Amino acid sequence: MDNVVCFQVDGPLLMSPNRIGDDRGFFSEVFRDDTFRRNAGDIAFVQDNHSFSSRKGTLRGLHCQLPPFPQGKLVRVTRGAIFDVAVDVRTGSPTYGRAVAVELSAQNWRQFWIPEGFLHGFCSLEDNTEVLYKVTNHYNAQCDRSIAWNDPEIGIDWPFPEDQLVISPKDRAAGALHSLPPVFALSTGGA
Repeated sequence: MDNVVCFQVDGPLLMSPNRIGDDRGFFSEVFRDDTFRRNAGDIAFVQDNHSFSSRKGTLRGLHCQLPPFPQGKLVRVTRGAIFDVAVDVRTGSPTYGRAVAVELSAQNWRQFWIPEGFLHGFCSLEDNTEVLYKVTNHYNAQCDRSIAWNDPEIGIDWPFPEDQLVISPKDRAAGALHSLPPVFALSTGGA
């Protein structure tokens, strides 16, 4: 992960692992613990997740897990492309409610680190998109929360109009940002 980009919102990082190619294909160290920790801090991952979206315009999010099971996520795309979003929900943060968005694709090979204290959501930009992500805590249904993908307080400019989006009933019924309890401290998830 030689190239690391920071944002105006403290915490999320965009990382670009090296990819060495020849006429056979390529090789890439997509994750190295020592390099990741040097850039993101003392983080340990406990689970890898794999998401498949068959249709362009599939929107998943905005999601987080509340303490005591908050999740940081390291997201990458192995097929297709996504518009990936992190939203700061750390109490007392000067960037509370602000979104950071990046495009991740199999072609650009970038990875997006989303620390604890952030909502996460993404929209597939191509059919048959596959997303792999590492998480820092196991899934816990009681701590799972969804915030409305179209909450005007956040104001995300998604890449497709609503009538072209594929959204789960759970995400369509999600609450507003102000319904999220103030449980993430500003120090949570900082880089």
